[in-house]
Amino acid sequence: MTLLEDLQFRGLVNQSTDEKGLAELLESESVKLYCGFDPSGDSLHIGHLLTIIMLRRFQLAGHKPVALVGGATGLIGDPSGKKAERTLNEREVVQHFSDKIRGQLERHLDFTGENKATLVNNYDWIGQLSVIDFLRDVGKHFGVNYMLAKDSVESRIKDGISFTEFSYQILQSFDFYHLNKEAGVKLQIGGSDQWGNITAGLELIRRMNGQEEGEKPKAFGFTIPLVTKSDGTKFGKTEGNAIWLDEEKTSPYEFYQFLLNTEDSDVVKFLKYFTFLNEKEISELEVEVAERAHERAAQKRLAEELTTFVHGAEALQSAQNISAALFGKGDLKELTGKEIKEGFKEVPSYDVHEEEILLVDLLVAAGISPSKRQAREDITNGAVYVNGDRHQDLEKMVAAEDKLDGQFTIVRRGKKKFFLINWAQA
Repeated sequence: MTLLEDLQFRGLVNQSTDEKGLAELLESESVKLYCGFDPSGDSLHIGHLLTIIMLRRFQLAGHKPVALVGGATGLIGDPSGKKAERTLNEREVVQHFSDKIRGQLERHLDFTGENKATLVNNYDWIGQLSVIDFLRDVGKHFGVNYMLAKDSVESRIKDGISFTEFSYQILQSFDFYHLNKEAGVKLQIGGSDQWGNITAGLELIRRMNGQEEGEKPKAFGFTIPLVTKSDGTKFGKTEGNAIWLDEEKTSPYEFYQFLLNTEDSDVVKFLKYFTFLNEKEISELEVEVAERAHERAAQKRLAEELTTFVHGAEALQSAQNISAALFGKGDLKELTGKEIKEGFKEVPSYDVHEEEILLVDLLVAAGISPSKRQAREDITNGAVYVNGDRHQDLEKMVAAEDKLDGQFTIVRRGKKKFFLINWAQA
């Protein structure tokens, strides 16, 4: 199976310029391709992950990916997919964001070997252009009518678009031209919302090379689908928050759980999109979904594959440890302090400054039980657990032996109500 055939199987071909010519190029040589990532924040999110994985797929097939961090275009703002003008960030902020994103990309692509990846920042060449040079040498190749017809602009005309964002497609087009000329990049890939910018870049390459329309192209464009769930909503949001690739913003446990909760109607598609499993493995998991959906084998495999790709095998094991402990199949006392922080950061917490405290008093002080009478009832009825162990002794003292990693005690009331006790450090 060729690379393009594999991408077709996975449903990852959205649009392509001269698909036959691209197929011949990919079969005949090791192709340099690029994808841009604008630093609009200090982390990429799971919505960016598919394009990163696409670069990796091309690399594994013998091609050479170039990951572009938009230090210059990040100062402007891409209107694609946006209903309103972006807030412009200061140069120092964009530089900080660029450094963070560069570090994330370095973790997910291979920068060694014959097909090693390359990282570039478009500020290195756009930042050197004068306004006069930009308008004379680049801008003259863009007709206003041509630019207005692009979806990213046309959709914003009614509500208004600044000249700053209007000019974005020229800057991205110049990136493609520069990389084509200086680095031999022949293919740009991106999400479906980037089609207009990509084709504008191809047109600029044609014009600046003095080619006539209809001549054999010197470069190609390729887009992948927008990732949506079966209900039509955007993939990558949970309770209004993005799923980030930075573990400080979305912990590996949260990342793992997000994927584990994928709907049956979406999981096979996401296995095709996001994992490197082959057709046979995916087909077997598709049968599992159809015949034994309750076992959630496909969701587990999706969560395992992606958590490992983004955060590593050790983080996956930690996420699985937390999951097992939280859902009754593991020992809370085996969790590390870091795992406890990850798994219980959203539960109610209470700080204790004493060396030890009567369990009855702790339940009331932490708001676990509303009164001492109710606290006593909860204990005697067997509804209170300390670090997973049931305690029915009204004289139970919560003390040093109950401190996990010397810092925490996990109290559960009933089946699912967890509370985290933080012990003040001496």
